[in-house]
Amino acid sequence: MFLLALAALLLVGGGTAYVASDDVRYLWRSAAEETRILADRRPLADVAADPRTPADRRALIELVQEARGYAARLGYEAKATYTQFTDVGRDTLLLVLSASPPECICPHTWKWPIVGRMPYKGFFDFRAAERERARLEGRGFDTYLRPSAAFSTLGWFEDPLLSTALTRDSVELAALVFHEIAHNTLYVKSATPFNESFAQYAGYLAAERFFRERGDTLLARRAADRWHDEIVLGAFYRELVDRLNAFYGGHPDSAALDSGRVALGRWAREQLEGPVGSQLRTYTVGKLADRPVNNARLVGVTIYRSHLDWFDAWHRRHGDDVAAGVAALRGLVRGAEGDSAFARLGRAVADSG
Repeated sequence: MFLLALAALLLVGGGTAYVASDDVRYLWRSAAEETRILADRRPLADVAADPRTPADRRALIELVQEARGYAARLGYEAKATYTQFTDVGRDTLLLVLSASPPECICPHTWKWPIVGRMPYKGFFDFRAAERERARLEGRGFDTYLRPSAAFSTLGWFEDPLLSTALTRDSVELAALVFHEIAHNTLYVKSATPFNESFAQYAGYLAAERFFRERGDTLLARRAADRWHDEIVLGAFYRELVDRLNAFYGGHPDSAALDSGRVALGRWAREQLEGPVGSQLRTYTVGKLADRPVNNARLVGVTIYRSHLDWFDAWHRRHGDDVAAGVAALRGLVRGAEGDSAFARLGRAVADSG
């Protein structure tokens, strides 16, 4: 995920506005948290060398250092990302809110300078996140509030490795490093699903190559299997969204809307417990409770899994070489904004097929 903390640039003369505007208060809090994160940084090499650093944390930090160096060799713009470390002093870094009307998978968006429109909003202030969720639910929206362990400022600041990221297993930690550095490497304005799905591709396939070149075939296979699972889940969510769009297109009344969402939620559960779950290699699906569809949750999970099959086809087109694929993709979408990035990728994959 990426969060651009530009509040200091936006709030010139903002002392009065701070009292009047929730958006300005939000930006001030984001700026304050980013300032604290940056102020508390220590060189990652110093943390690794410190005898007081627990051995398990040191091993994870050394993995991050290796992955970061490998990202630079792949041609990713590592810049100074993850050369520093900050202990944030809590288990959860921030909460991320998504919202959508119940009768349409139409993400509510927030507009910001530089990055454009975003279909989610990150909160360092957890009470503010709950207030915003309650406000949107009061307006009738489905909402989805989830934790996030990391974010990227797209190279505007020297993003440190955060302590919240070190709870991941080795594959997920390496993939996170490549994912966040990928955001420095390629960013399309107002195209969050493209950016996040690209970073998934750039993250897991770089992790596979990284572990393979280290001679760790087990972890390389796990990274490849995780990418496979993301593609499977992406296809499942695409079908669910298509079914929901067809249902919503009939403009059901309130009672039919509720019953239809429950029925489609049951179909989704049966798919996950059956044919979809049987294809998964690293995720385990147990018995799931019946629950109605939540459009905001679907917005959240599909952001990271949009057209992953296109990225996989692009990868194969470039000889299964993630470095070559990322470099070529940067050229393909140069100057694109919004949905035009996916349009270009879709045409390129179709033409090569």
